[in-house]
Amino acid sequence: MFKTENTVSETAAAQRGNTVLKKTKFKLFSIRSGIDMPFFCILLLLLAIGLITMFSASYAYGYYQYGDSYKFIRNQGLFAVIGIVVMLVVSFVDYHVLHKFAWPIMIFAWILLVIVLFMPAINYVHRWIQIPGLGNFQPSEIAKFALILICAHMISVNYKKMSSFVTGILPYLIILGITGLLVYKEPHISALVIMILLTGVMLFVGGVKLRWFGIVIAAIGAGLGYIILFASDVAYASNRIQAWLNPFSNATQQLIDDTWQTRQSLYAIGSGGWLGVGLGQSRQKYLWLPEPQNDFIFSIVCEELGFLGAAVIILLFALLVWRGILIALSARDKFGMLLGLGLSFQIGMQVILNICVVCNTIPNTGISLPFFSYGGTSLVILLAQMGILLSISRSSKLEKT
Repeated sequence: MFKTENTVSETAAAQRGNTVLKKTKFKLFSIRSGIDMPFFCILLLLLAIGLITMFSASYAYGYYQYGDSYKFIRNQGLFAVIGIVVMLVVSFVDYHVLHKFAWPIMIFAWILLVIVLFMPAINYVHRWIQIPGLGNFQPSEIAKFALILICAHMISVNYKKMSSFVTGILPYLIILGITGLLVYKEPHISALVIMILLTGVMLFVGGVKLRWFGIVIAAIGAGLGYIILFASDVAYASNRIQAWLNPFSNATQQLIDDTWQTRQSLYAIGSGGWLGVGLGQSRQKYLWLPEPQNDFIFSIVCEELGFLGAAVIILLFALLVWRGILIALSARDKFGMLLGLGLSFQIGMQVILNICVVCNTIPNTGISLPFFSYGGTSLVILLAQMGILLSISRSSKLEKT
């Protein structure tokens, strides 16, 4: 039997991958060529718009709640500068070195997910770890990246074995199961959903047979649906589903409380019309919409900038994700391709889910809008991940100008 051309190319690719893996023992930084400027410019534009709209959405809340209109923008601006510096530094790091850190980062994420369960509850859930001088951060943000990284690492090393259930599905289900169980105990259902989707995308791109993929997704979906609808320790999720189905119902005080944020969000979106009421002119941010600088910031964007302004922002996000996918597909090895796709899809998923929540298309799940929602440590983590994409772009075959 003679090797086919595809078999020969796969063998050559595997040999190149092993060579790259060996080189990471000696190489940490790699200047290579320049970063992808279209991706970089779109990212900075989104970040700038996000800071402006976050300040507009937060100054009234900051003044009435803390006596300081600049409280949120001051913190977010500082972390944005730190995040940009981190992103640029990370962009010079040869992303292949992450092969070595895949398991340590995954184990570190598990440790943080255990620690957070012993932290004081905020709004009846254990999702945040307090860092003196820096504020709160959610370990689930690190866990999302850790899942992307470990999947990219394992699939790129074992991609010829992905057709088997034992080697192509089971190890990833175990990793997802451990991570998902810890996130479920917080509880943080929205993060759990994103992790399941991200793992599913990584396995699908990694070459898992469709029959195994379909069976596993169906089983996970059924289990997740049962948890949301019937599990007593996440009863808030089922309450939110009822609120989603009846956003303007006044049947009970509980339902009024559960639907208040969604109501005010819809009022804000409807008030914006085509062109909006003007930047800084929102009425809903004056204590009608709770914490408008967080997960529901997009409703303030719609109110102040209107449908056209919101459409431009959605278009920018779409371009960012599209360019990230192009960078990933132009990577010179499978690890870079998988890692880039995972990071790009994470941004895309969060944007879609956040906007769907704000518009009441899906139940309120507490998903932040990347680069817009308030959260310093989360912003730094996101920008660091974008630095990895820029690192991949330095050696990609994609035209960068």
